[in-house]
Amino acid sequence: MLIRSRSAVMGLCALGFSSMLLTGCDFWPPALQAQIEQLHSEAQQAAADKALLQNQLNAANKAKEELQIRVEDLTRVNKEKSAMIASLEHTIAAARERAAKAVKTNTAKPTTKPVVKKAAKPSSKAGAKSTGKSAPHKHTTTAPNKRVQP
Repeated sequence: MLIRSRSAVMGLCALGFSSMLLTGCDFWPPALQAQIEQLHSEAQQAAADKALLQNQLNAANKAKEELQIRVEDLTRVNKEKSAMIASLEHTIAAARERAAKAVKTNTAKPTTKPVVKKAAKPSSKAGAKSTGKSAPHKHTTTAPNKRVQP
């Protein structure tokens, strides 16, 4: 009988120990509990910092995309303006060439001014009568105006 009572006690102890293992132990040493609370608060702080940094990263990426679009627009405008400047420079060079040719042709053909003879007798009706000659016209050459299309 003694063996039976020992095995019964051992069975009851095993049953009690296994029930404690299955239900868990609610006792934590105070130092361990303080450390767990500290780690839990640090984890919450890290999660809040992560969310803040994620928001800052999203804002920075949005600003980057907006600036990239602006750079692309300014690059396109710069190319257009460069093409317009090149066109205007070409037009100016052509106009200067035409002006230089016009000056050369004017200097190659010397213009003679007609000699105006003075009347020997001034008459009282000279102001009313016309001699049929008109005053000499000054000949000027101007470069034709061309419209520049970009």
